[in-house]
Amino acid sequence: MVLRDKLSDDLTKIIEARHHDPFAVLGAHLHGDKTTVRVFLPDTQKAWLDNQLELTRLNGTDIFEWTGSTSLLELPYQIHRITGNNDTLVTHDPYSFPPQISDFDLHLFLEGKHWHAYQILGAHQHEIDGINGVLFSTWAPQAERISIVGQFNQWDGRYHPMRARGDSGVWELFIPELTAGELYKFEIRNRNDGSLHLKMDPYAQQTELRPGTASVIAQTSQHQWRDESWIDKRGKNDWLHKAHSVYEVHLGSWQRNERGEFLNYRDFAAQLVPYVKKMGFTHIELLPITEHPLDISWGYQTTGYFAPTSRFGSPDDLRFFIDQCHQNDIGIILDWVPGHFPKDSHGLARFDGSALYEHADPRQGEHQDWGTLIFNYGRAEVSNFLLSSAFYWLEEFHIDGLRVDAVASMLYLDYSREEGQWIPNEHGGRENLEVIAFLQHLNTVLHKEHPGCIIAAEESTSYPMVSRPAHLGGLGFSMKWNMGWMHDILEYMQQDPIHRRYHHDSLTFGLLYAFTENFVLPFSHDEVVHGKGSMMNKMPGDEWQRFANLRLLYTFMYTYPGKKLLFMGSEFAQGTEWNSEQALDWYVLDYPLHSGMQSLVADLNKIYTDLPALYRHDFDPHGFEWLDCNDREHSILSYLRKDGADFVITVFNFTPMPRENYRIGVPEEGRYQVILNSDSAFYGGENLGSSNTIVTENIPWSDRPCSIKLSLPPLAGMVLTKVT
Repeated sequence: MVLRDKLSDDLTKIIEARHHDPFAVLGAHLHGDKTTVRVFLPDTQKAWLDNQLELTRLNGTDIFEWTGSTSLLELPYQIHRITGNNDTLVTHDPYSFPPQISDFDLHLFLEGKHWHAYQILGAHQHEIDGINGVLFSTWAPQAERISIVGQFNQWDGRYHPMRARGDSGVWELFIPELTAGELYKFEIRNRNDGSLHLKMDPYAQQTELRPGTASVIAQTSQHQWRDESWIDKRGKNDWLHKAHSVYEVHLGSWQRNERGEFLNYRDFAAQLVPYVKKMGFTHIELLPITEHPLDISWGYQTTGYFAPTSRFGSPDDLRFFIDQCHQNDIGIILDWVPGHFPKDSHGLARFDGSALYEHADPRQGEHQDWGTLIFNYGRAEVSNFLLSSAFYWLEEFHIDGLRVDAVASMLYLDYSREEGQWIPNEHGGRENLEVIAFLQHLNTVLHKEHPGCIIAAEESTSYPMVSRPAHLGGLGFSMKWNMGWMHDILEYMQQDPIHRRYHHDSLTFGLLYAFTENFVLPFSHDEVVHGKGSMMNKMPGDEWQRFANLRLLYTFMYTYPGKKLLFMGSEFAQGTEWNSEQALDWYVLDYPLHSGMQSLVADLNKIYTDLPALYRHDFDPHGFEWLDCNDREHSILSYLRKDGADFVITVFNFTPMPRENYRIGVPEEGRYQVILNSDSAFYGGENLGSSNTIVTENIPWSDRPCSIKLSLPPLAGMVLTKVT
C-alpha cells in the first residue's frame, strides 16, 4: 500500500511537472526478470515500444506503461506513437539513456577549476550508441524541477524534465533526434516557493535575434581555420616590446547597408579588414559582441557570455571574419564584461528563483548606477562560469585578447556607494578580495595557456600593480588603460591656447607615473558620446584651429610612451558625436580636412610600427628622455623616444604661433630629417615648419652637446630622425 501510494504521488508530480528526479519514475525499471517502462506522452492516442510492445495508458493520465520480460526489451528503445492529429511519431525515449557528464567534470566545475565548462554545460550535439541528439545541461541548485522547452515540445515543461546530478546542482538530459537550429529555454521550478522561471541558457553558444530571447542549439562549427601562421607567431610574440595600435569598433554603427541594416560578420571581413589594414592599425577591438537584449547598451549589458550576437550573423560567420583578420596580420581583441549583468527576467538574474549568479544582499549584488547585478565571485561555480567564458572566446574563436570592462567597479566594494550602502571585507577594508583572487587566477591561467594573448584592464583608479604579475602581488593584466593621461590631455587640449601655459603640468605630469603600469593610451568610445562631443569638436578655436589641434593631439599620442587606441570615426575627425544607431559619417571624407586627418593617422601608424624607438620600450623608462619639458611660456615640449642607440626626436608647439629659429638640444651631431609634420598640406595643414635636412650646430643646449634650430609650425607636432 505504501509503495502504491508512493508511486501515485510520484506520478502526480510527473503530471504536474514538479518531480525532482523524473528518472526515478520514467524510463525502464528492472524488477527481477521483469522490466517496467513508463513514459509521459501528452497528446497521444496509442503508443508502442519498438513498434511491437504496446504501452497501456494509466487511467485518467497521459502516462503510458508496459511491463514484461526484460529479455523483450533492449536499451535504448524507441517509442512509436499516434498523436491526437493521427500523426505517427517515432523517437528514442530520453529516459532510456544513462548520465553523460562525468563525475570528474562535475568535480572540477564545483571546485571552480573547469576551464572548459562550456564543453559540458549548455546544449551540444551529441551521439550515444550511434543515436544522434542534443545533450542539455545547466546549473541550478535551488531548482525543484527543470525542463527543456522549445517548439519541438510546444514549450510545454511537462515533456522533458531533466536529471538532477546528485547534490551538484547540475541537471542534464539527452534528447535524441533533436537537431541544430531549434530554439529552446530552461523552465525552472524553484524548490522553496514553486515559482516558475523561463530562462535562456547561460552557456548557450547561439541565440535568436532580438527581441526574441530564446537560445539556439548551435550547429557544430564547419569553419576551417587558415590562421595557423598567425597563431604560431602570436604564441612566440613578445607583446611587451611590439607595436600595438588598436582601432576600437562598434560593429552596429561602423557601417550599414543601403537599407540602414546591420552588416554581416562576412561583410566586415570584406570591408572593415581592408580598411584597418590600409590604415595601419595592428588590432581591432570590438565593443562587446556577446549577446545582449538592448542595442543602445552597445553590448555592455550581456546576457549571453558564450554567444556571439546574432545581429551580425552566425558563429561561423564571426569565425570567418576573425580568420580574415589574422590572415591580414590584424589581431582581434574582444571587449568583455565580467563585472555586471542585466536584470532581464530571461537572463541570469535569480536564475533558479534564488540569487545564484549574483549576491542576495543588494549592498553587494547591485550596481545602483547601471541598474545591473554584480556577480558573486566568491562562489566557485560563478567564477568558473566567467573563467570558462574567457577560455571559450580565446579557444573557439581564436580571439587574441580581452579588454575587461569596468575593473574599478569590480575592485571596490564601495564603488559609487554612500556610507551604509556597502559591506566591508573581512578585514574591514573596501577592496573586494574575491574579485582580486578571481582576476589574479583568470590572468595567470589565460597567459599560461595562451601565451601572447593580451588581457587589458579598463581601470580608472590608482589601484596598484594592475598590470604586474599575480605572483608578485599584482592583478596580472597585460596592460591597463591610462585614464589619467587621457583626462589630463583632453582637459589641456580644450583650453584656449592663450591659457595653455598655465596648464603646462598637464602635459608633463603623466611621465611621473608612465612606467608604473603597462599603459594603453585610449581615446575610446566613452569620450565621444553622452554630450561629450566628437574628438574634433572638443578642440577650441575656429575650424582651422580645431583640425590643427586634433592633428597635434594625435601626433603627441602616437609618440608618447604607451600603446595606442582610437575609436572609429575619430581617425577622420567625424564632426558629430557618435550615434550607435546609425553608420559613421563617411561622407565627410569628401572634404580635404577630414581626408587629411585620415591620412595623418595612417602615417602615424606607419611610423609607429616602422620605428622600434617609438614602441619597443613603451613600458620602460629607458625608452624616453626629455629634451625640454620646461618651456611653459611658449607651450612647447620636446623629447626623445629611444631604442638602444637609435632615437627619434619629437617637438610639439601647442600654440597657434609659429616659432622660427627654435633651438633644441640633440644627443648627437649630424644631419636630421623631419619625417612627419602634422601641419603638412597633405594632412590639411598650412605646410609651415622645417622641411629640409637640418644640420647640427656645435652649440650645447639643455645639457646636450650640440643643437639644431627648427621652424615650428603652429599647433603642430614634428617627428625627426637622424640621417647621418
